[in-house]
Amino acid sequence: MAGLEEVGIAGPEYLREALTNCSDPLTAIEDFQVENGILLPSLRPMLPLLDLHGVQRLDFHQSVLEQLRERLLKQIHELGQTQGKDTQKKLKDLLQKTFPIIRVRCMRPVVLAVLKHLSHVEDKYLKELVTDRELYSECDTEVKRQVWQDNQALFGDEVSPLLSQYIKEKENLLFNHENLSNQFFNLSPKLRRQGEVVQKLSHMIGRNIKLYDMVLQFLRTLFHRTRNVHYCTLRAELLMALHDLEIQEITNVDPCHKFTWCLDACIRERNVDSKRARELQGFLDNPKRGQEQVLGDLSMTLCDPYAINFLATSALRILNVIIHNETLPRENPVLIQLLRMLALGLQAREMIDSQVFKEPKLDSQLITKFLPALMSLVVDDQARAVNAKLPPDDRQSALTTIEHSGPPPDTYLAYIQESSVASILAMYYNLQAARIKDRQGLMRVLGTIANCNSERAFEDHFLHTLVALMVTLADEFGAEDFCTVVFDEFFFTAITRENVLRHLLKLLWYIYPKMPPNRLELLMKALQPASQHAETVHILYQLVSEKIKIHQSGPAPLVNLKEISSPLINVPTPAPL
Repeated sequence: MAGLEEVGIAGPEYLREALTNCSDPLTAIEDFQVENGILLPSLRPMLPLLDLHGVQRLDFHQSVLEQLRERLLKQIHELGQTQGKDTQKKLKDLLQKTFPIIRVRCMRPVVLAVLKHLSHVEDKYLKELVTDRELYSECDTEVKRQVWQDNQALFGDEVSPLLSQYIKEKENLLFNHENLSNQFFNLSPKLRRQGEVVQKLSHMIGRNIKLYDMVLQFLRTLFHRTRNVHYCTLRAELLMALHDLEIQEITNVDPCHKFTWCLDACIRERNVDSKRARELQGFLDNPKRGQEQVLGDLSMTLCDPYAINFLATSALRILNVIIHNETLPRENPVLIQLLRMLALGLQAREMIDSQVFKEPKLDSQLITKFLPALMSLVVDDQARAVNAKLPPDDRQSALTTIEHSGPPPDTYLAYIQESSVASILAMYYNLQAARIKDRQGLMRVLGTIANCNSERAFEDHFLHTLVALMVTLADEFGAEDFCTVVFDEFFFTAITRENVLRHLLKLLWYIYPKMPPNRLELLMKALQPASQHAETVHILYQLVSEKIKIHQSGPAPLVNLKEISSPLINVPTPAPL
């Protein structure tokens, strides 16, 4: 009850002093009850009646206190809904009178309600809230925001668990071996930003620009330190969540808002037309003087795996249209714009590291040499597909297969090693071949992307999609040549990476019944995790091993009833009713 004396109410100290200095303690207690009880004459006659019914005075006073407190809280809420200087002045006066009793637990909700509706809380109150963890934890977010904006370390402590939770949720989605139907890229942008972490961060930030800038700085720093692209996803999702809430105080000052909004619409609609492409190009072509660092945030937005996936799939879709129309890649401005954005997104890590905010120049030979080489592979796939539909002609079919199934062009092989943009396009071409179940096309190029620039083919979001598509080709794993390409030429080239091991075990979870026993046995020996691997890898390996053993043991043998010695065997079956 500390603090009552400060507001003129007799508290523990007053009662202790009265009992110490009095001659008759019972009289002193009775006087204290009369003076500090409910000073309402109409209620006084009811107290003896309540005594006769066994109602304790404490219960009576607490009941009255609760009723009055609820009435007061309602009035404070109604006062807080009105705008104006008079309202804030009344709330400040009320806070000054009530704050000393904030440590009286039964009265604390009143003080916290006043704090919640104040647009600005004085530093002397905020400092006292910070020094008492119990008081701080019970404050509403509206109050905590005012504490956080001048205490970055405390805000970081609040945000850090949410960021860790977000990364864990993304990784669980990528490594979940039991639900490949819920693929990583199937979730719409609108649905993704309804997630718990994004909504909590949005609520914590509210309309406070300073807190929003702090969160962005956390995300930039963590992306710089960890290279984890999920922080880029969170940066875009958080901005669009605030856009959905119409927090114009933030969206109007974030220079990335309109670009992210336009890109989000393209991803949601899975299409980019010439108008949207020109809008996106305008943001990149005309950065304001002195704001070149905005390219760093734009590169993070474009480094988001969902953005990379959209840009790469859209570019391949356009390449297929170009092949059909027999035109040239350099003549398509939308394609050029997509490649520019893809290059900027893939350069995000280097840009954040070097702090040199300049858009990377798109290699002209990527358009004039690599893209035609990639298109030639697509044409070969189409030629084989058409040939497969023609009447059987062994000699002609063999010639067509040989002519359109040779090694990829040297230009293609060289560029995927040197260019990050070429690597991404090559990776997504592999996904295209797997999606249409083109066995020959996939075997032709899958091993080559093991040499992709910066080992991009072994990033989790790509492997997750590749494995999901490989499961649809499970029957092909019965052939040794297909296993050689998938395992020996691709996965085993990076088997020392823990994430590759996990994705490969996830693939085996589904396709092991189709594999030759010898190949499966050798594969499981090669995949056995070492002591330095995470516990999740050991658990997944054990689960896959047990599943394979159960499959190999075959169905349970039939029991011969004659061999069972039981007195119940000779009991006749009861007749039906």
